[in-house]
Amino acid sequence: MSDRFGRAGPNGAIRRDRVAVEEAIRRRAIVKRGYGFVIGLATLAGLAVGMMFGACALAAGTPSIRIAVIAPQSAIDGRSITQAAELATSQINAAGGIEGKQIKLIRLDDHASATDGVRAFQRAVKQDHAVAVVGNFISEVALAEEPWAARFKEPYIITGAWTTKINARIRQHYNRYKYVFRTTYNSNTGAREVCNYAHAILARKLGYKTAVVMSEDAAWTKPLDKEYLKCLPAAGVKVIDHIRFDPSTNDFRPIFSRIQKDNPDVIITGIAHVGVKPTVQWHNEQVPYLMAGWSSQAGASSFWKDTNGATEGVVTGDVAAASASITSKTIPFAKAYTKRFGETPAYDSYSTYDAMYILKAAIERAGSTRAGALVSALEKTNYVGTQGREVFQGRHAKFVHGLKYGKHYVPGVAIQWQHGKQVVIWPPKAADGHVQLPSFVKGAQSG
Repeated sequence: MSDRFGRAGPNGAIRRDRVAVEEAIRRRAIVKRGYGFVIGLATLAGLAVGMMFGACALAAGTPSIRIAVIAPQSAIDGRSITQAAELATSQINAAGGIEGKQIKLIRLDDHASATDGVRAFQRAVKQDHAVAVVGNFISEVALAEEPWAARFKEPYIITGAWTTKINARIRQHYNRYKYVFRTTYNSNTGAREVCNYAHAILARKLGYKTAVVMSEDAAWTKPLDKEYLKCLPAAGVKVIDHIRFDPSTNDFRPIFSRIQKDNPDVIITGIAHVGVKPTVQWHNEQVPYLMAGWSSQAGASSFWKDTNGATEGVVTGDVAAASASITSKTIPFAKAYTKRFGETPAYDSYSTYDAMYILKAAIERAGSTRAGALVSALEKTNYVGTQGREVFQGRHAKFVHGLKYGKHYVPGVAIQWQHGKQVVIWPPKAADGHVQLPSFVKGAQSG
């Protein structure tokens, strides 16, 4: 005999369950002779058959879909993640949620600590029962959390951390780490963007030929600097010195003195955790070289206040900007974000906002929040968001589950602080202004 789901019993016989279920329902319907009751039983039959064939739909009784966001709230680039997730959640819920279910956003603070980040991730999964996690902009924290996403089989969309080691793990051990995705740049992509605008703006427009690379010593800047040293010369800007400084540095005057001895045309930065101090001291010391490169905090308007205007003239790459019409969604998002939070989005605001909508679309495609189904649906992502057309790279790509970069996907921008405002200076299609040198910055130094 066998049980009602068709499993073989001691005698090895297997019942034809689909026929049996339908026959039982037919008989009960005849006895009850109630039309409404027949409809109810027919629905049950459909559900029973669906279960037998492995369907995993969103449970009708589930009151909400829980998604966790993890980020350090004390940092510009941390709170910007949480704020973007909050805005997306409120908009999605106001529009009917995901298949009629509201998102319940679980907000967790990792305090910029790998230990606290792991604890937050564990809580999100085991205590808060989140079906997915988004966030994080510190690479060291993301690297500590990534194995837990694998262990728990928890979809995790990283929206700020850049280290290429995240993708390397997925590529080397796909079946274990396939749950991890990224909706922002990696360090290699970020460096390539800087080199692209360095060629167009620094080399061709300003005539710059030499640079000093100055980056904080962190996991994300190791691959960033490696790519800088390769792509800047190819862009027409020779690197004549390479400085890596401790993120705990308070006095940057010795570093700037060294740079003045090098006498480059431009300083190419890689700074995220310590943006205020080097920027303020660059301005106060009137260091006569343009500060360009990647300064993630400079992407948010609050950086102007944090530096008391010292960021005037700083050039940085970004994934998007409040005034850039990258897609039809970019400016409306930036306006809604600014209205709600009183500051423009940071780079990881765009990527987090898009991650929430990408998750929504994936859950709807999968008809499920089951991890395996969700991963398969995420891999099919082709979403036009605030950053561009967002498509994840395949499992055999170098940066598997990272976004494709380029003019047909996520093109990026370069912005410069001018008179207290962020002005897009590259690419020409998105630009609303031109590069300007601060009064204390000289033109090209090299002959």
